[in-house]
Amino acid sequence: MSKIASFCNQKGGVGKTTSVINLASILGQYGKKVLVIDVDSQANATSGFGIDKPKTIESTTYQLIVDKRDPLELIRETGVSNVSLIASNFELSGAELELISQEKREFSLKEQLSKIENNYDYIFIDCPPSLGLMTINALVASRYIIIPLQCEYYALEGLGQLLHTYHLVKQKLNSELEIGGVILTMADFRTNLTQQVIEEVKSYFKEKVFKNIIPRTVKLSEAPSFGKPAVIYDPHNKGSEGYRSVGIELLERFEGIIINRKNEANGINERGHEEGLKEQAHENDKAEESGEVAQYAEPEKIENIGNSDRGDVLVKDERKEIINTEELNKGGKVYEQNADVIKEEIQQ
Repeated sequence: MSKIASFCNQKGGVGKTTSVINLASILGQYGKKVLVIDVDSQANATSGFGIDKPKTIESTTYQLIVDKRDPLELIRETGVSNVSLIASNFELSGAELELISQEKREFSLKEQLSKIENNYDYIFIDCPPSLGLMTINALVASRYIIIPLQCEYYALEGLGQLLHTYHLVKQKLNSELEIGGVILTMADFRTNLTQQVIEEVKSYFKEKVFKNIIPRTVKLSEAPSFGKPAVIYDPHNKGSEGYRSVGIELLERFEGIIINRKNEANGINERGHEEGLKEQAHENDKAEESGEVAQYAEPEKIENIGNSDRGDVLVKDERKEIINTEELNKGGKVYEQNADVIKEEIQQ
């Protein structure tokens, strides 16, 4: 069963769509099948993947929610590995009026997604900048709400109303809904205000806040005009690296997967899985001899589950602990939690 998450904030311009398309692309690169559902009539998630906004409602989210059309007929490929999309257009703005007369209108999206949720690892819903019926449908259909939050004062003002809506939906319509995380976006670390907002958000949400913060960069703003997520348009800029790190945190948080990211000099991406594993095992041996191996989990709790499209080693921690990946790369060395697992795989 897929993990369904709504990216929600009634304030516009906080990075909801940018977070959706870039995190979906990152998870796709790590071998996860992701479906993005554009529930915003502005259709920015649709154009963000380079897909022209449909001029009719024959194959969009409108048909999915209002007309109850088979979701499989509406899904289209995005050109990004493992990422699919149900597109939107301006006519979705009339969907709320159409739903008012329907019974169980808050459950329309949930009922539709139940038909396809086993086909994907993740379903990301890009919500509109409002707390109307479309957003309520998204929250009712979701297991998690992810809150992108701009590092500015005005972004905090509407947070109370969003949390009030979240609690109402949880109490009345979807008891399983949880806050999956808060993504701090558009950070300008040169200003005291950014630091104050970060501290305020962390003091309230605590461990729910993703450790990696997305900086304000030109490339993140520029990428949509080229119809590409920033992590594909320019994977090495600071914004893209920030989203890659948040994507890794998301995998750790939701699945207990630990990703050991090696720097390019180590050559895992270029030389393939087998050679990369040998090199990593060699590094682990050296680190173990010097007493530098970080033991974050008991060996019997760790399971090697392969490697991603990028060549990174994926390790699953059954205890579901969240481990900061930055601690796995101290001094440019990669610390493997269970070197024996890697050695065993090489021998086989």
